[in-house]
Amino acid sequence: MNPVELIKKTLITNKPAQAALLLLFVAVAASGVYFMDKSVISFLLMLGSLLLLYYTTFSNGMKWAIAGVLLVLIIPFASSGGPAYESYMEVATQCGIYIAMALGLNIVVGFAGLLDMGFVAFFAVGAYTYGIFATDQANNFISGDLFPLSGASFWVFILLGGFMAGIFGILLGLPVLRVKGDYLAIVTLGFGEIIRIIFNNLEKPVNITNGALGLSSIQPPNLFGFQFTFPHQFYFIVLVILGVVIFAVRRFEHSRLGRSWKAVRENEIAAQSMGIPLIRTKLTAFAIGASFSGMMGVVFAAKQTFIDPTSFTLIESTTILVMVVLGGMGSVPGVILGASLVTILNLQVLTEFTNWLNQLSMQGIVQVPNALSPSKMQRFIFGAILILVAIFRPNGLIAAKNRPVKLEQVKEQPAAVNTKALSK
Repeated sequence: MNPVELIKKTLITNKPAQAALLLLFVAVAASGVYFMDKSVISFLLMLGSLLLLYYTTFSNGMKWAIAGVLLVLIIPFASSGGPAYESYMEVATQCGIYIAMALGLNIVVGFAGLLDMGFVAFFAVGAYTYGIFATDQANNFISGDLFPLSGASFWVFILLGGFMAGIFGILLGLPVLRVKGDYLAIVTLGFGEIIRIIFNNLEKPVNITNGALGLSSIQPPNLFGFQFTFPHQFYFIVLVILGVVIFAVRRFEHSRLGRSWKAVRENEIAAQSMGIPLIRTKLTAFAIGASFSGMMGVVFAAKQTFIDPTSFTLIESTTILVMVVLGGMGSVPGVILGASLVTILNLQVLTEFTNWLNQLSMQGIVQVPNALSPSKMQRFIFGAILILVAIFRPNGLIAAKNRPVKLEQVKEQPAAVNTKALSK
């Protein structure tokens, strides 16, 4: 056995060695983030410690506990050491928002097998649900000069935004229940564009959304007089909502409803012959997935304090779908990884790489045409990454795994049924 295989075997079987390696990795990455003015590599390594934690052999409870310490304590503290604090927290917050939306789309696409190309429409519904009433825009169609509502209403609107998005998810599901495959993708794509165009033109005869000008000066969240305005404050809001979303998705995945979604995905006729109600199962997938996106739409509107229809284009829907496909359809950890990678590439890696190339160009070291800058080639880069993943990892970066069932449980179940039949 060569030294590399020996080290690998030791790490797999030796939990103290895994803990020591993880601790060393986190300490080095956190020190780089804390002591350097801005180190993108150190910040990425610190986020990568969560992926390293996933591949350890610790129990699930231990993994969740360590992940909680990393997310709540270590990452915010390490990021606060330099002037790039808010920049780091902005990236982490955006990651959380897109992870929650990708998990919602994963219910529709990954679990239920319904290809939805207009998922950003539910994000827009949540954002406008809060934006209209958190500005004076609602005074145009509700008399009494009652608006804008205070930031304290934000916490109620998180639930209300999810509810409204769920209603729109059902409205989308009703007319497309008999449509499958590519036709479903086309119909949902049209739905997403219709919602965006409606928000873009809903300024007359009654000005509800302010049209293409958008809604500005949206009230930020307020809790007991404390106002949330900075990215590091929104980070903890997103973290709490994301925790609820992940818990809910995991529970749904292995529930009776989750198994029904997967049965519908594999074969609708077989699922229906087994007694699974197709209409209710599909509508539930649309509604639950949309509600997660709507909740994050409320957070997005409050964080940006400005929204307009250009924030909810087809490109956004495609980006969220890329996150799901890249990570692994039907895989919760895979979708989390895919959403994180795409968001970090968008917000940090490509931007910093472009700035670095621009500095080299100004110094005369290398000349890169402006049209070929990485920030302008992001769609090309995403496409190349998807092609490579499709070739080498066709099931995604972290493929979906079914929960194993012990053979003893399968053998005991028919015996129990036979006993009941004999007793009757």
